[in-house]
Amino acid sequence: MLRYERALWRAGTSRVAGVDEAGRGPLAGPVTAACVVLPKRVPRALDGLTDSKKLSEARREHYFALLQEVALAIGVGRASAEEIDRINILQATFVAMRRALDAIATPEHVLVDGNLLIPELEWPQQAIIGGDGLSLSIAAASVIAKVTRDREMHALDAQYPGYGFARHKGYGTPAHREALDRLGPCHEHRRSFLKRHFAVI
Repeated sequence: MLRYERALWRAGTSRVAGVDEAGRGPLAGPVTAACVVLPKRVPRALDGLTDSKKLSEARREHYFALLQEVALAIGVGRASAEEIDRINILQATFVAMRRALDAIATPEHVLVDGNLLIPELEWPQQAIIGGDGLSLSIAAASVIAKVTRDREMHALDAQYPGYGFARHKGYGTPAHREALDRLGPCHEHRRSFLKRHFAVI
């Protein structure tokens, strides 16, 4: 999980930022990105950290708290449902990633999950397919992004009762679809996504 980071550290690059996102697929809520810079002496307490999708909610919360203590830098960025509708989900994801990177001190190199580089980025970067399972920095970012977004969806559940955001986090589950049929969309729903799933604008 540190192969990419160690190669960069050996080449003299100190601040390696892993970047990942959460929430590209849901029908509601923001897309949230995070970046994490880990120290060269990675504590053993991070053993077991991997792709957030492979961790239980309790384990994600555990690593989220631990990363607040051990990471050299953590940045979070988001793009709203309104932005997603305006510029599309891919471009909104890139916006969220750039905002996450802008939230930390200058990285020297960026490792980004997936097969696409972040446009208009001033720092050297490398796209890694399946990076959240291959790079510890990206895995850390995936946990930060996932926990941050899940917490926001819990808050939106209180603001928009009836949709079940705390349970399904905005994904298109049967319960969410039934709530949409019953209540119609709220401000946090992505209209561009609903057109694909419902006769809702």
